[in-house]
Amino acid sequence: MSDAPDLPDGYEFSADTARVDVARVHRWLSADAYWAIGRSRDRHERAMASSLNFGVYDRASGEQVAYARVVTDQALFAWLADVYVDPAARGKGVGTAFVGRIRDHLKPYGLRRMVLATHDAHGVYEKLGFRPLDRPDRWMVHLFE
Repeated sequence: MSDAPDLPDGYEFSADTARVDVARVHRWLSADAYWAIGRSRDRHERAMASSLNFGVYDRASGEQVAYARVVTDQALFAWLADVYVDPAARGKGVGTAFVGRIRDHLKPYGLRRMVLATHDAHGVYEKLGFRPLDRPDRWMVHLFE
């Protein structure tokens, strides 16, 4: 049983990559997501191919309204990335419930940690148990670009 908040009525969660509307998600990310502006379709598809992909869909229309992917070794570590909710679905609790469902989907792997980076959604993630790094001085990054 999930301890994630329920999705609002009329929406459903899926971990089926085949359901992802790749063109729509690429358009969202490359044109509207501050972290992915200008991302090429090829790069987007390569990222999806190496990730677990999740979506939220409108039950009536089947239209995708949210997307996220997780990069993981499925044993110890996961990185939650590219979380995006269509502007028309925002403010309804879709994002919080979506991330909660992803978290619950990953629980059987027995992961030690899941990380993410966000500029503006700390409150959403804190509701689901995310917190700032205890020791950010221990983390490092190498930027290729």
